Amino acid sequence: MAEPTVLLDIREQPLDVAEVMAAVADPTAGGTTLFSGTVRDHDGRDGVTHLEYSAHPQARAELERVVAEVVEEYDVIRVAALHRVGRVAVGETAVLVAVATAHRDQAFAASRALIDRLKAQVPIWKHQHFADGSEEWVGLP
Repeated sequence: MAEPTVLLDIREQPLDVAEVMAAVADPTAGGTTLFSGTVRDHDGRDGVTHLEYSAHPQARAELERVVAEVVEEYDVIRVAALHRVGRVAVGETAVLVAVATAHRDQAFAASRALIDRLKAQVPIWKHQHFADGSEEWVGLP
């Protein structure tokens, strides 16, 4: 069997759904899920113009740890997890998670666990910028 973690990165470049889906393609997988998190124009209030994501130097290692946990718990065949850093505009993709498993129920559960743990445990922080010139950080420790 191939190594389950096939694509894992924190990058400044735009994220590509086709790259992620190609990475998790496997003939033994009966279920494949993709979660795409995009920047929206509001978050508790209207007027978000863009976000700036920052990652702690240990973010990559934490992402690897979280992915390894999910692979083990959910019998994942293939997995990909990408997160943007830097400036991300409204409508752009900030995070992609894809999981391939033998069955759809496993794929949904593993995908949900992965995105939830990534958001809760990987030290990547969101700096929101608003149309009125104000700004706020979200998710700082």
